[in-house]
This record gives sequence, C-alpha cells and structure tokens, in this order.
Amino acid sequence: MKMPTESIENIMFAPCGMNCKICYKHCYHKKPCDGCLKGDNSKPEHCRNCKIKDCIKEMEIFYCYECIKYPCKQIRNLEKSYKTRYGASLIENSKFVKENDLTVFMKLQKEKYTCPKCGGIISIHDSECSECQWKSK
Repeated sequence: MKMPTESIENIMFAPCGMNCKICYKHCYHKKPCDGCLKGDNSKPEHCRNCKIKDCIKEMEIFYCYECIKYPCKQIRNLEKSYKTRYGASLIENSKFVKENDLTVFMKLQKEKYTCPKCGGIISIHDSECSECQWKSK
C-alpha cells in the first residue's frame, strides 16, 4: 500500500477521522509523533496498538470512510468517546473530508485550533495551547 501524495499537514489526518496535529501528544512533546499514517516513532502506546490502524492496512485503504463496513463497531465506539469527552465527531470529520477534500478540512482545523493569543496549537484533549497554556474553554 503506497501513501497518497499529501502535504505534511494532510498526513496528520488519521484513518479514523482524528486530526493528529491537535492531539496532546503532538502538541506537548519536544519529539511529537508522526501521526497514524507514518511510523510508530514517539506514539503513545494506545496509538501503537490501534486496531483501526491495523484494519486499514488489512483492508488496503487509507481512511476508514473508504470501507464498505464504515462505520464499524470500532469507529462507533471511538466516536462515542470523542463526542462525550471532547465534543468532536470523527465521523463528521471523515464525512467532511470525503465530501469537501482533506486540504479544506485541515485548513479549517488549523483556523479552529490555532491559539488566538500566541499562534500555538490548541489540543483537542484539554483545550489548552501548547505554547502559552491559554485555555479555550
């Protein structure tokens, strides 16, 4: 399976619909992870052991929304968790990408998760800026 040609920003879109660029792991570490679609360098254990990542390799697709079983039980469980904990819908993210293009989605995400105070990245997990610790909520 060969990766589609994408920019650094776009490569941070995970198969499940998560923007890895706004993950706490990417935001707060001197050596951030490379996102789901690259190697396991600096990834948290739960990401290294992700069954969704393994599934897309097995299905020979890049994104879950390309699968005929979408949304599967794994995606529905992750969706429920992200909606409850962070007010975000991975299914809606994927739908937007499918209908409007990944570059458009990542541009909107950059606007939404850029700190108005210093320009740092606001983590989806704690709504805090990675640079100045400004809280958005």
